[in-house]
Amino acid sequence: MKSKYIIFIKLTVLNLVIILSLSCSSKRTDIKDEQIVAINSVEEENNSDSTLNSISGNAAMSQIATVPNNIILTGLINHRLVSIYKQHQQGNTTIVDDIRQKVSYSEYEGSDNMEYTHYMPGIDILSGYKLLNISHYDFITEKQNLFFNKPVLIKTLYYPAFEQDSINKIPVNRNYYLVSVYDVDTNKDTVINKKDLRHFYHFEETATIKTSLLPLDYSVIRSQYDYGKDIMYLYAKQDINKNGIIDKNEPLHIFWIELKNPQKAKRLY
Repeated sequence: MKSKYIIFIKLTVLNLVIILSLSCSSKRTDIKDEQIVAINSVEEENNSDSTLNSISGNAAMSQIATVPNNIILTGLINHRLVSIYKQHQQGNTTIVDDIRQKVSYSEYEGSDNMEYTHYMPGIDILSGYKLLNISHYDFITEKQNLFFNKPVLIKTLYYPAFEQDSINKIPVNRNYYLVSVYDVDTNKDTVINKKDLRHFYHFEETATIKTSLLPLDYSVIRSQYDYGKDIMYLYAKQDINKNGIIDKNEPLHIFWIELKNPQKAKRLY
């Protein structure tokens, strides 16, 4: 009886080992399959992004399939904007990516001031992905014009906020636009994409006069708002070796512009 019991235990243990072995083998196979799928997905996404978020350096607006998206309400009552995107299809559906950001500065930079609810006082932003241009419409003249005379890749559009803002209970109104954009094939590889220098421009309220606020051999990296002085800091790297791209060892400088009346940026560091 005792020997039968021992045999039963051995068989039970053997069966358990086999089951566990098969289970682990199955799990390893599943994990391996999942890793392969994940890697392929990332590669496809990167390939797709590089294709969709780039344009020919010599292209005209008429040579690229575009689609207008939402009307952008601005704080200038007679001025409205339309975002224009590179059109791509997914099945029978036209895909448009319009990322409107309305973030309070208190959330963005940790300020205790809660008097305004926009990206910066009086300014909202539109973050671009496949955003090729901005159309401006004037209700007084009933005329339309484009910000850029050719396709570009707009990273960020800063525009006058539709809702009224204030700083220290004093109303704030902006009457201009700022644009962070890849607009030149600076590295001469025949396409405009994120490998090129990113420039920073000011447009007056009719969007007909464009002014570069940073030297064109700089590529803007990011911005920061100074509530105490109502100024905008621009962090930008300089293309020292003139190869049209930003290398890791090239210097980072900080500039500032006054938001009440933006002029050429002044270097702070």
